[in-house]
Amino acid sequence: MKKGEEIVLEIQGLSGEGKTISRVDGMVFFVEKAVPGDTVRARLTKLKKNYAEAQTVEVLTPSKDRVVPRCAHFGVCGGCKWQNLSYPAQLESKRKIVVDAFEHIGGFANPDVLPTLGCENEYYYRNKMEFTFSRNRWLTAEEMGLPSAPEEGIALGFHVPRRYDKVLDLNECFLHSELSTEILKLVRSVSRRLKLSVYSTESHEGYLRHLMIRDGKRTGDFMVNLVTTTHDPEAMKIFTAELTKNFPQITTIVNNVTDRKSMVAFGDSEKVYFGPGFINEKIGEYTFRISANSFFQTNTLQTERLYATAKSMGQLQPTDVAYDLYSGTGTIAIYLSDSVERVIGIEVIGSAILDAELNARANRIANCYFLEGDLKDKLTKDSGWLSEHPAATVMYIDPPRSGMHPKVIQQILKLAPKRIVYIRCNPATQARDAQLLAQGGYALGSIQPVDMFPHTDHIEAVASFEKR
Repeated sequence: MKKGEEIVLEIQGLSGEGKTISRVDGMVFFVEKAVPGDTVRARLTKLKKNYAEAQTVEVLTPSKDRVVPRCAHFGVCGGCKWQNLSYPAQLESKRKIVVDAFEHIGGFANPDVLPTLGCENEYYYRNKMEFTFSRNRWLTAEEMGLPSAPEEGIALGFHVPRRYDKVLDLNECFLHSELSTEILKLVRSVSRRLKLSVYSTESHEGYLRHLMIRDGKRTGDFMVNLVTTTHDPEAMKIFTAELTKNFPQITTIVNNVTDRKSMVAFGDSEKVYFGPGFINEKIGEYTFRISANSFFQTNTLQTERLYATAKSMGQLQPTDVAYDLYSGTGTIAIYLSDSVERVIGIEVIGSAILDAELNARANRIANCYFLEGDLKDKLTKDSGWLSEHPAATVMYIDPPRSGMHPKVIQQILKLAPKRIVYIRCNPATQARDAQLLAQGGYALGSIQPVDMFPHTDHIEAVASFEKR
């Protein structure tokens, strides 16, 4: 085989990054723009010893699970790469990803992976969206042939995959809400009318950076946050007047300002132009205050199912002491608080600890304790707090995508809680850590995949462990 050669492939499954898998004579092909069950003619784009990458040229026999994508931007925008695959097939494919990870990476034979918990709303499910301003917009193949298609000017939308310099000028999106898309259009229109400058990562000049929108799915609160390089009170007053006049649903408008060179939708200072400067959202019976820069689970309704699953898997008793490792803003700890004697949350980010304490007080919860510090240090050299609290009978772990540090796992094994509930959005690192827990004396129970992000390759899974 040679790069550029075309080959006929039968697609067997899905892999990460929106690609599909085909296996032929021990060779693995990662194929773009196909779905499981397709037979395609694909062009080879990369060749290695044991695998190759390919791009679909033609679908010869479509899969029974192939569907027509809903969004006009599908295939250009990288946000919903599986929108051409039926939702039931997505759920089963995500379950297989978890099974493969625990079998091949974790070394578990026939792991008990339950059917994936699907999203009640497979569209309009996100409570937060970040859009990027750009001086140049991405042109589709059709637009390239139109001499009037403007390449320059203010674009607002998503970065096209593998292109940092251009943005897809968004006209519709089914991730957040219909109101969100209309707000985006108005902000773009006002920006063009005012002829505002757009920040450039090359010259490090320009005003507009990001538009962030937060939506309280349970409360109806709505935040608009403009992230800019400098303060421009006159421009913000115009934005505020236009937005509040056209969209009375908006409850707060803020302006985050940063002169950092990196393109992150995060401000070093903030000015509130309308409303309280934050929104409230509910998970179960509990209310959480969310500011522009706060972390919060992106899919509110599915987070409730995720936490309910984790709570059930913990087999909690009123006498239990739960440790919540990587506790963030305390959402899991607070959700568990009514079922246990106490919860101790540990988190490295100081602002998250402050948010957690505020959330606990706002919900009148007195049995949650939050400790700031790097987890591997809090369990080793900075472990004095262990003498101030009872030993954990159950431990909840929700680490970053990279998983747990080996020293953290070693200390967890020494603390030896009766039960462990491990929540992870990366099945590969979850399976790797699960193997170490199993080697340290824990029996793997059931694993519940939960689909937090329909039409993407992301999958969350909750795994239970019990001390042998």
